[in-house]
Amino acid sequence: MEAEKLFLLFSLLMLHFSSCTSLDSLKTNQTIKEGDVLISEGNNFALGFFSPGSSSNRYLGIWYHKVPEQTVVWVANRNDPIIGSSGFLFVDQYGNLVLYGNDDQKLPVWSTNVSVEENDTCAAQLLDSGNLILVRKRSRKTVWQSFDYPTNILLPGMKLGLDRKLGTDRFLTSWRSADDPGIGDFSVRINPNGSPQFFLYTGTKPISRSPPWPISISQMGLYKMVFVNDPDEIYSELTVPDGYYLVRLIVDHSGLSKVLTWRESDGKWREYSKCPQLQCDYYGYCGAYSTCELASYNTFGCACLPGFEPKYPMEWSMRNGSGGCVRKRLQTSSVCDHGEGFVKVENVMLPDTTAAAWVDTSKSRADCELECNSNCSCSAYAVIVIPGKGDGCLNWYKELVDIKYDRRSESHDLYVRVDAYELADTKRKSNDSREKTMLAVLAPSIAFLWFLISLFASLWFKKRAKKGTELQVNSTSTELEYFKLSTITAATNNFSSANKVGQGGFGSVYKGLLANAKEVAIKRLSRSSGQGTEEFKNEVTVIARLQHRNLVKLLGYCLQDGEKMLIYEYLPNKSLDSFLFDESRRLLLDWRKRFDIIVGIARGILYLHQDSRLRIIHRDLKCSNILLDAEMNPKISDFGIAKIFEGNQTEDRTRRVVGTYGYMSPEYVVFGNFSAKSDVFSFGVMLLEIVSGKKNNIFYQQDPPLTLIGYVWELWRQDKALEIVDPSLKELYHPREALKCLQIGLLCVQEDATDRPSMLAVVFMLSNETEIPSPKQPAFLFRKSDNNPDIALDVEDGHCSLNEVTITEIACR
Repeated sequence: MEAEKLFLLFSLLMLHFSSCTSLDSLKTNQTIKEGDVLISEGNNFALGFFSPGSSSNRYLGIWYHKVPEQTVVWVANRNDPIIGSSGFLFVDQYGNLVLYGNDDQKLPVWSTNVSVEENDTCAAQLLDSGNLILVRKRSRKTVWQSFDYPTNILLPGMKLGLDRKLGTDRFLTSWRSADDPGIGDFSVRINPNGSPQFFLYTGTKPISRSPPWPISISQMGLYKMVFVNDPDEIYSELTVPDGYYLVRLIVDHSGLSKVLTWRESDGKWREYSKCPQLQCDYYGYCGAYSTCELASYNTFGCACLPGFEPKYPMEWSMRNGSGGCVRKRLQTSSVCDHGEGFVKVENVMLPDTTAAAWVDTSKSRADCELECNSNCSCSAYAVIVIPGKGDGCLNWYKELVDIKYDRRSESHDLYVRVDAYELADTKRKSNDSREKTMLAVLAPSIAFLWFLISLFASLWFKKRAKKGTELQVNSTSTELEYFKLSTITAATNNFSSANKVGQGGFGSVYKGLLANAKEVAIKRLSRSSGQGTEEFKNEVTVIARLQHRNLVKLLGYCLQDGEKMLIYEYLPNKSLDSFLFDESRRLLLDWRKRFDIIVGIARGILYLHQDSRLRIIHRDLKCSNILLDAEMNPKISDFGIAKIFEGNQTEDRTRRVVGTYGYMSPEYVVFGNFSAKSDVFSFGVMLLEIVSGKKNNIFYQQDPPLTLIGYVWELWRQDKALEIVDPSLKELYHPREALKCLQIGLLCVQEDATDRPSMLAVVFMLSNETEIPSPKQPAFLFRKSDNNPDIALDVEDGHCSLNEVTITEIACR
């Protein structure tokens, strides 16, 4: 009898240890249930089930084991709470960590979802760093780790940024509230464009940002931030000397980024720093081309850069600097024709580097100035020390935004491009005190003399530039530059096939290199095209009068010896569809970039419909007509069939229906009626394509055969709309933003044009948190099978325009 009791006791102990132990590892067939925990070897961290705040929902998480106040640093099932208290975690036979809500549940609440070699197993281990890892038993190789999937907290040793080899983007997202660890509205992530920098976002709107790489964040007392940028990875890492202090960086649900340290003396977390705190911490507080002085909230710290003045003086006088500044004497970004130079602005945190570019390393300041001065688009430069490589030039080519005076180690000198007048004035002010009295008397004469010299120099350089590039201006027809045929022939190496980058229904597109080393795209209209002359005149007259960051820029034209050519800015990334519908290149379009592209296209169309001097209806909006510049910013192209509305005209009718099936609105296809709402329909189709990564003119269900519009509508009706999100995004997207985009897309493709929103309403809905109406049934749910789904017929003359696009794309119109 005594032996039987001992055997029973031994069996119960074995059963207990097979379900869970207080060790730091979890092996195959072991389970963690309610009340069980894994504890790291040094007792630093624990893993188990918890309920946040006043919530009764259960989550699997990791928290500090030695800290009396439970502080959760990682949550597995943050968007999928367990109702009740019956959850359990185990390593299954395939080597994955799997979390179930109860014994009867068929699908797991959460799993690691990794592949393990056949005949191998895995074990999970909680490390003293707070990292939960999954390790192959044979090779001891880590196949998954929680540090690659952070929630709202950055711990020492955790990387925040991109792993280019693995395709992993590690970023922080806030909890929804103190009682809900689900993905909230705020995030901290890296923007790798230009010179990489970290941003605090609300949705896709930046709140605050860090200094750009390679301006590394130095020792901050208790901790240090290390920045790494190499071909494989680009990330920042929090380090603590000797691991003596407990330090964590958190993105709070209130929208603040905080660094907290544990204070043993009173047993509380101490707020070491937070951002944003002062007015200048907020991104773009003073608008473009201005500086912000780090100060208290009750002071107005905005000041225009040298050579600039407030864009809205009245608002500026009322201490509202959000409108920023503009050049004093020039309303364009170029000062090349007026003489120019650079003025040093000392001790600033450099402006947003998203649109900046590295020119070269091992350069002196004089070399950097020469490099920037040779390009009229360069608005400023700075000399930065690149670790291990010496000095490098950082040039800015767009607006200068978010400049702050900063006396700390991250401050640098920024050299801002100014015209000759401002340069003279700045030089005058910088002379020593002994000369100031004399200069005050002679200033008017000096300024007038400098004006005369600059004026004659400007005229001389203009004359030389025209001779050097063989450009002529035809002032009777347009303000665009007229290019001689010989110039274009030389630029394209006599229209070499190697320079050909696209083929359209009205001709070919070539990449050209002008004598001044400027790259251009040349649209050569076919001599045999019956529509060529009309399209040519239309595109010249329309685009020449349009200026917007999201519209392709027309530089000039050529009309000589029967040739008709349009010269555009060259955009190296070609068209949106070349990324969106390519299995490998679509990986470069993360959710943030896709959303920015959607907003950029919307703003470009709004400009055409409302904000430009003309009211333009594009009539051929599609992904192949959206070009991408070097920073992947979208630009609308191909205005060959665009229409100008006069006065109060809101719609028109044509017997010549030209466009692309799948993008044309029903009233245009059937009756030839077009309006701004026709473009809204086309935008809606593009929006659905961008979110899903799928073309509209492809079957998504055979019975009945549904277009993309029809498929999204069916999913929407079943509350399954997020199933259409591009699988290449995996889970690295904002569900609420994606759902909002799909809802706006369905609103835009509604069958009745009067039900569709205006582009002003679309831009507002995209940019703000507001209530969005429920969409009605869209048009073109179903389609018949045909062999050429992307061909549109010219209804009037029966002409079929194949591959008709502008500049770079090859696709049927």
